Amino acid sequence: MDFQTIKKLDLKGKVVILRVDINSEIIGGKLQNNPRFEAHSKTIKFLKSKKAKIVILAHQGSPGENDFISLEQHAKILSKYTKVKFVKDIIGKQALNEIGELKNGEALLLENVRFLKEEFDTSDTNRLVKALSMKSDYYVNDAFSVSHRNQASIVSFPKVLPSFIGLTMESELENISRLKEKSKNALFIFGGKKTKDLLPFLNNRKILSTGTLSLLCLLAKSYNLGKEKDMLKNDLKFIDEIKPYLKNIITPVDFAVSVNGKRKNIGINDLPSKYPIYDIGDKTIELYKKEIKNAEIIFFKGAVGKIEEKNFQKGTRELLKEIARNKSHVFSVISGGSSALAINKFKISKNSYSYISLSGGALVHYLAGENLPGLEALKDKR
Repeated sequence: MDFQTIKKLDLKGKVVILRVDINSEIIGGKLQNNPRFEAHSKTIKFLKSKKAKIVILAHQGSPGENDFISLEQHAKILSKYTKVKFVKDIIGKQALNEIGELKNGEALLLENVRFLKEEFDTSDTNRLVKALSMKSDYYVNDAFSVSHRNQASIVSFPKVLPSFIGLTMESELENISRLKEKSKNALFIFGGKKTKDLLPFLNNRKILSTGTLSLLCLLAKSYNLGKEKDMLKNDLKFIDEIKPYLKNIITPVDFAVSVNGKRKNIGINDLPSKYPIYDIGDKTIELYKKEIKNAEIIFFKGAVGKIEEKNFQKGTRELLKEIARNKSHVFSVISGGSSALAINKFKISKNSYSYISLSGGALVHYLAGENLPGLEALKDKR
């Protein structure tokens, strides 16, 4: 491994900046617990056992998005696994005072690091890096899942501090390295909203499209989506990048729309619809289940439909259950926070899958052979 781990460090009394990824879904204004909280708590507990003073950096959402909120709820969920104090500040007087008063074995979670414009400035001279590095001894990246982001809390601290990987990052890297060789002949099931993260992986792979990707593929095939196209305005720029790979991508034959909150199936030839599309339809579910039965390696990323609404969980639930039913002959990787959350929501045994990764876009980029800025920043720190 090209990275130094924290396992043999003498951390007693040392201030450690720990970057984690506890970004999670928000339903009805309430933050959802997901497996990332428990996973990162193991690293925090380890650092506490070594008597370190822990300063946790994390984000939620992005500027302009509906889920761009404070980390106050995150601190409460994280504290269910290991106690952390929330500080509604990042580099101001309050945060710096709280860091200075930390005792050995204590942990602080600072406010959403993306609230600072400096998070998007990767120089090592910006205020975020200067303010926190002056108070710290080490930097630890425990968040493989955001290591494809070229942002200050990921790539800038290794420029000025001795830097290491945490326990969650170490586990992800060990397991993902085993996947790289297997990924070339896999069936990929892509969903969710983050189409940009999927683009590096569309070439020469068999893909079942769901979520935003499936709608963009239909637009690339000249289907009329009506008002649904307006909802995709920020992603329309990706259509030209998708077009060359349409021969590899299987698209839905029907969708489930919301008619006064109730589920109704419509065929793609019935598009455009005046009702919002919230899931793949029943015929598509059966079509995709047949593909799953014939696969030997499966990579699943992202929710298929709007799983926060009960009537539109069917696509995600049925495909995940079909993968689980075929566990005896399928090597399966479930990727991303929303996918892991769905497994918990539908009470499917985690043992039904070969590996459940906490990473989404970062894993796609890594498997596609791209260098991740966060990993590159950590290399050769010995």
